[in-house]
Amino acid sequence: MPVTAPELVAAARSAIREIAPADCASVRPGSVLIDVREPGEFQDGHLPGAINLPRGVLEFQVDAHPAMACATAPALADRGRPVLLYCRSGGRAALAAQSLAAMGFSDVRSIAGGIQAWVEAGLPVVRP
Repeated sequence: MPVTAPELVAAARSAIREIAPADCASVRPGSVLIDVREPGEFQDGHLPGAINLPRGVLEFQVDAHPAMACATAPALADRGRPVLLYCRSGGRAALAAQSLAAMGFSDVRSIAGGIQAWVEAGLPVVRP
């Protein structure tokens, strides 16, 4: 039976760990913060210290797929390193967190509510 995108996101959220924006500072030092939105969205504003790895290429970046010129993102070389993911509202990040966990990342979290919740919490955003 086919499922909808919201159903896929709900299933992912039930299988991953989400963290409130205000709790991100408690994540172990050395974590990597990944914005899984598209480059244009990232340019409009992003979290301080975030790297942009769009959801559509994330798995390929991790495994150095030939389509990505065999270049693994250095921040993802250690699968035990804590990873925080976010998008606009949390859906893409939840799906990305589920994928990274399936790929062997042991400490993956999605920021609940994405950058929208981050902004609503009054936390800083880098704007060009």
